[in-house]
Amino acid sequence: MVADDGYQVGYVVRVLAACILVGVLGWGNSARADTCKKLIATGNPEYAPYLWRDTQEPSKLIGANSDLMQLLAQELGIPIEVRYVGTWARVQEEAKIGRIDLIAGAFFTQARLDYMDYFHPPFQGTRSVVWSTAAKPITLKAWDDLRGLHGLTVINNSFGEAFDQYAKANLKITTVPTLEQAIQMLALARADYMIYEEAPGLAYVAKLNISGLKIAATEVSSEALFLTFSHKSPCNTPEMRGRITKAVLKLNKEKAMEKLIEPNIQLWRKQSKS
Repeated sequence: MVADDGYQVGYVVRVLAACILVGVLGWGNSARADTCKKLIATGNPEYAPYLWRDTQEPSKLIGANSDLMQLLAQELGIPIEVRYVGTWARVQEEAKIGRIDLIAGAFFTQARLDYMDYFHPPFQGTRSVVWSTAAKPITLKAWDDLRGLHGLTVINNSFGEAFDQYAKANLKITTVPTLEQAIQMLALARADYMIYEEAPGLAYVAKLNISGLKIAATEVSSEALFLTFSHKSPCNTPEMRGRITKAVLKLNKEKAMEKLIEPNIQLWRKQSKS
């Protein structure tokens, strides 16, 4: 009887210990989720009409992607601040170390999976194209047409996994810190071509009042823009990822992004002229 009683006491102690452990772990996860009172988002600041720096409040980014983040905030019931943190290269460094939570617009690459999660489906599609001068136009039929030429793009930009790998192995492309610098260098014939997305490129060419640039009819790639979540964000929990995924699905179904682009094109033009 003593041995049996001892076994029963030991069993009860083990059960209680397990319950306490589960409770502590569960409380820890809940506490972590409860601490997420605000999300910090950022993105490429040279990406009109999707994102650009607010001239009235330079610490903020505005544009269609920023407006989408406010709709996402309403769905989540958590405020989202869309903050300017620097160049596109700096944005990615901030995501790696977890100083920002979300990137509001990134192409998919395997390398980026090392430091952030992608929410599916993407919220927007975009064309990446080859820009050249009217004096020295490039007719693009295949990527091989760029061999032997000097190209430009922005540091840490991606144009899809396939093209990125091809370019690294076969093309000479100089990277510069900003889109404005790349456009100005191309206009001065300091390179044969520039690769960048069509809509933001057109927006910045108009802002800089530069004429004589041409876009090749055949795109380099057509890629999807995703919302991403830093692995090191304190808000990155399974529960929060699930909530954001459901919200993105809902906003896509409502075609929210389609309604945001045109008003932001008009806003960009207005600000560029002022």
